[in-house]
Amino acid sequence: MAQGNSTSETGAPPPGARAQLLETASAIMRDGDVIDISLSELSLRSGLNSALVKYYFGNKAGLLKALLDRDWQSIVTSVDALVAKDGWSPEAKLRRHLWKVVDTFYEVPYLNRLTMRMVRESDDTEARRIADCYLSPIYRAYEQLIGDGVRAGVFREIDPQLFYFTVTGAVDRFFSARLVLKHCFDQDTLTEELRDRYREHTIDIIMAGILAR
Repeated sequence: MAQGNSTSETGAPPPGARAQLLETASAIMRDGDVIDISLSELSLRSGLNSALVKYYFGNKAGLLKALLDRDWQSIVTSVDALVAKDGWSPEAKLRRHLWKVVDTFYEVPYLNRLTMRMVRESDDTEARRIADCYLSPIYRAYEQLIGDGVRAGVFREIDPQLFYFTVTGAVDRFFSARLVLKHCFDQDTLTEELRDRYREHTIDIIMAGILAR
C-alpha cells in the first residue's frame, strides 16, 4: 500500500482530498506528457494514501473519468457563456474562443488524448455520455458562431464539423509535441512566451481561412 494520509483525526478523509487527488493526477500528466498515472506516484506527490482513489472514485479508471469531467465542464460552461454574450460580433467571439482554446491546452495538454482514450475504453453508454456532454456542445457552438458570421457577411461558408477537427488538431498536436521540440528545435519546455506566439499564429491562420474575402 502506498504511504500517505488517508483519514483525518476524526476518521474522515482529509479536507479537500478529492480535489487534491484530481489536481495531482493532472500535474503528473502535464509534467510527463502522458495520459496515464501510477497510483504510487499519485500517493507520493499528493501526500495522500492511494486507498483514497478507491474511496472517492472506485478505481483508477474512475479517477480518470472524474478528471475528464472536471476539465471539460469548465470549458463547456465558458463556451456556452461566450455564444450567449450580447454585444460581441461573431468575429470577436470566435477570436476569443480560439484564444481560450490555446490557453486551455497549455494548462491541460493531455485533454484531447485523454478524451479519446476514455471514449475508446468505455462502454457505449459512457462513450455517448462523453460525446453528448462535452464534444457535441463544442460542435453546436461552432455551428452557431459560424452561422452567425455567415449571416452577418463576415465569414465564408465553412463546415462546422471540419472546423472542429481543424481547431482541435491544431492545438492538440502542438501541446503534445514536447519530443519534437526537444529533438528538432532543442527546446523541451512549453513556455508562456512560446504559448503566446503560437496563440497569435493559430488565430491569424484560422481567421484568415474563415473570413469572407
